Amino acid sequence: MELTITSEAADHLNRINQEGKSYLKLWYDTEGCGCAVNGLPTIRFTNENSNRSLEVKSDRYPVLIDSDQAVFFEEKMKLDVRNGSFRLTSPEGVLNPFISQQQVCEW
Repeated sequence: MELTITSEAADHLNRINQEGKSYLKLWYDTEGCGCAVNGLPTIRFTNENSNRSLEVKSDRYPVLIDSDQAVFFEEKMKLDVRNGSFRLTSPEGVLNPFISQQQVCEW
């Protein structure tokens, strides 16, 4: 699995990571969605690198994903910034068009 992070997104991540978290985690958020298969791919800062975490190839930031959640993401993805919000896409389409910086920082 690979996540390309644009330079604009990397700059934005560095600015908002006020707590100095070690990793960016791809996260399948199911909160309020009804069940574990209904959710939205997103990103969050974390310091947690558990034995269930897999490393995601990335050129600008250390990225992890929970091995149980990898099925909800694409093999190749891109993280960009649009109008101050993050946008997660893949060659197959948009995974999440609007990820606020608040969502990225709350864990």
